[in-house]
Amino acid sequence: MTRITAVHGALTPHRRTQAEITDMVARTCLPKGADRRLLDRLHSSVQVRSRHLTLPLDRYEELDGFGASNDVFIAAATDLGAKTVRDALRMAGLPATDVDLLIFTSVTGIATPSIDARLVGRLGLRPDVKRLPLFGLGCAGGAGGLARMHDYLLGRPGHVAVLLSVELCTLTFQHNDTSMANLVATGLFGDGAAAVVACGVDHPARTGGPTVVDTRSRLYPDTDRAMGWDIKNTGFQVVLDPRLPDVVRRYLADDVEGFLADHGLEPKDVTAWVCHPGGPKVLQAVTEALDLPDDALDVTWRHLADVGNLSSSSVLHVLRDTLAERRPPPGTPGLLLAMGPGFACELVLLRW
Repeated sequence: MTRITAVHGALTPHRRTQAEITDMVARTCLPKGADRRLLDRLHSSVQVRSRHLTLPLDRYEELDGFGASNDVFIAAATDLGAKTVRDALRMAGLPATDVDLLIFTSVTGIATPSIDARLVGRLGLRPDVKRLPLFGLGCAGGAGGLARMHDYLLGRPGHVAVLLSVELCTLTFQHNDTSMANLVATGLFGDGAAAVVACGVDHPARTGGPTVVDTRSRLYPDTDRAMGWDIKNTGFQVVLDPRLPDVVRRYLADDVEGFLADHGLEPKDVTAWVCHPGGPKVLQAVTEALDLPDDALDVTWRHLADVGNLSSSSVLHVLRDTLAERRPPPGTPGLLLAMGPGFACELVLLRW
């Protein structure tokens, strides 16, 4: 099995309250003098108290088009990614030269060479390190990246792999876009990063954290417009179908119960649920679909309130906080899950 030896989360430097961010969005998205009551109501309903931003609040009004936003993404993602991986390796007690695979996932900017390539020399990784940049998994990228890391380490049991997620969601907010999807997204998403260090079964450093037992991916039919981006001259225009909670209620329980049953488990056996904070309505749908206890997703709800939805980074922050706060009984099962564009679900079975 794959042993997770370190999980580290990081946030961008500019923390602002939800009210301050709502004021900025009103200035950049709504026509001058427009009624902002709908915006205020939407930003209040997502239950986010504060978020971290890549730029100072007043700089967002100066961003002019996709090129300017993406240039900021490349510079900031490289800096934040380097620090996040360096801190994760320090936590794992491993030098950079031990890393055999670096996976990078993001859906909030693009770069060629990719961000992972830009980090190799900066971090002192070996020039023969394998790289796997992932784009398009969106909020499922943290879980999907962890699953692909596990796949690799099953075939290379003596190796070390690092998963890095950097999501600078606020750089994708669209100026002058009064669509419901954009107004919801500007109230829900924040900026951050996370890194996971894992070792194969034969690596001498495989001590400490939980193990990955198995993974499962599921792509749902006729849901390609449920979530994603429309690529415009102005950048990434968000696609969010309000029926997403219905998709969760329709499919998730069968997927989770079938996955657990393959390992002789039931949902009641899971001692900690590591769930991506897709938003209040999605979290309520997850709780209802799986018939979870009221406090099962407390760590996820608290993460949502404190920093918002960090896309692919969020589920890894929730994993870190679960390990630090809930301390599930050793040897018991845990389930990490996230959903994203496709519409798709990624499940990772853990043993604490």
